[in-house]
Amino acid sequence: MNAYNVSIREATDSDSGLIAAFGARTFEDSFGFFNKQEDMEEYLSSHFSEESIRSQLADGLSTFLLAFEDDQVVGYSMLYAGNHPDSIIGSNPVELVRIYVDRHRIGKGYGSKLMEVCLQKAKISGHDKIWLGVWEKNVKAITFYEKWGFKRIGMKEFVIGSDVQHDFIMERSTNQAA
Repeated sequence: MNAYNVSIREATDSDSGLIAAFGARTFEDSFGFFNKQEDMEEYLSSHFSEESIRSQLADGLSTFLLAFEDDQVVGYSMLYAGNHPDSIIGSNPVELVRIYVDRHRIGKGYGSKLMEVCLQKAKISGHDKIWLGVWEKNVKAITFYEKWGFKRIGMKEFVIGSDVQHDFIMERSTNQAA
């Protein structure tokens, strides 16, 4: 298993069930251990329902990218060109809302392939900044984003059920080299 055989395409409405199921599984794989089960269930049911994903696919502001290997989804990302924190300086920023890879493929280049395509998509779409929120305790993810040139510029709250967590806000220019 390596990322050389991965293909990435933009998702369509017909992918909403696939994204909902894969997204919920990878989110729970990443954060389920750190959160109360009832908080996790509430978050997953509201953010990863097929209806919620279908609505996001149709809103004109969200772009989902799916990574496949041998016709099996191995990762996905979501860009959102809507509201952004005041700390984001740019004329047309886009948020990297999610980038997740199947847990058995983490560290094998799949996340990097998705990031490359996200950065290309953001730049081609006219976005000058790309930003994200990452849980302050997720050292692996922070290191990954720093490798890609993201810098910490602030903090924001992230709520899972009854638990208020803190995310670093990180950003980078879409014009800078990785």
